[in-house]
Amino acid sequence: MKKKKVVFVGLSGGVDSAVSAALLKKQGYEVVGVFIKTWHPEFLVCNEEAEQRDAMRVAAHLDIPFLTFDFVDVYKKEVADYMIREYKKGRTPNPDVMCNKEVKFGAFLKKALSLGVDFVATGHYAQKYGGVSSDTEETPPYLAKGADPSKDQSYFLWTLRQDQLSKILFPVGNLKKTQVRKLAKKFNLPVAEKKDSQGICFLGAVDLKDFLKHYIKEKKGKVVNEKGEEIGFHNGAVFHTLGERHGFTITKKKSTDGAYYVAGKDVKKNILVVSQNSPLLVEEGVGGGNLKKNHLALKGTPPLKGGEEINLESTNWISKIPEPNKNYTAQIRYHGEFLPCRIEAEGPERRRRIIFEKPVLVASGQSCVVYDKDVCLGGGVVV
Repeated sequence: MKKKKVVFVGLSGGVDSAVSAALLKKQGYEVVGVFIKTWHPEFLVCNEEAEQRDAMRVAAHLDIPFLTFDFVDVYKKEVADYMIREYKKGRTPNPDVMCNKEVKFGAFLKKALSLGVDFVATGHYAQKYGGVSSDTEETPPYLAKGADPSKDQSYFLWTLRQDQLSKILFPVGNLKKTQVRKLAKKFNLPVAEKKDSQGICFLGAVDLKDFLKHYIKEKKGKVVNEKGEEIGFHNGAVFHTLGERHGFTITKKKSTDGAYYVAGKDVKKNILVVSQNSPLLVEEGVGGGNLKKNHLALKGTPPLKGGEEINLESTNWISKIPEPNKNYTAQIRYHGEFLPCRIEAEGPERRRRIIFEKPVLVASGQSCVVYDKDVCLGGGVVV
């Protein structure tokens, strides 16, 4: 008899990873459930023990072995400390991207492979194609969007390398969330009715700014409009990101004024620039177009007018490097619009310039992920 392939499934205590484990067992794999312990601050109430119990209940129900891996130190250093450090610089990091890179497909994958496991699997809504070996050839793997557009998580996986992807399985990536829920009931899983978790993994429902204030001192500063006129105040420019519309106070407001959005910031001078026009994506000459490129608070951030280009650092291309002058799409935030663009080389290979068809506004530190139709090519961090 051919030996069964062994898969370590990251059981988070949620329904997606539970269904992933059930499907893999049904497909004939030798499945082991693994709960990953991560860091959380002492001042927050953590539900990790409850999540671990749910993961154990799933493993018991499926009659599979259950292990717990402690990656608290890795998570603290590579995810939490990184996030705090980036916010202190005035950037807007994506901790979920770093969690996937350093913990789930970093420390977890490395430890699993060191134990002789064939694959690791998670409940991510993404799809892997290729990576199939035969006696004569091996098809290189590539990453694609999840089948459910409302749940697609390929945006968070742009840091994966091909050698890692060849050892990873996404069992629910080809399913819609409604199908996953039905399967959970069909398999009679103890978490079938459990709600999806929200927010950053180690924060839960806690506000990000409240968390950051334990590590970054508040400092009152000016809020100015596009003309540079002072119209309000805030408690620290580092706590804000472009496109945000909460957390600052407008003191000079007319009854006809609409909502204000953060359109720029100067961390050194602790100033926020706000606009009444949504800066998430602004067409040339449409509202917000009078924001000058040399505005005091727009130095170092793409302006609303003429912001068709952004530079990426720490780039990673999963299956192939994008071709110049070919049309692609890119996401500059999770579940954001897929924006038409082209990719050009800028200096060394790990640096790329992205040219959009329309001006965009995106904060430095965020992830920009590039797609060729449904295939996720990779991405980088906005400079």
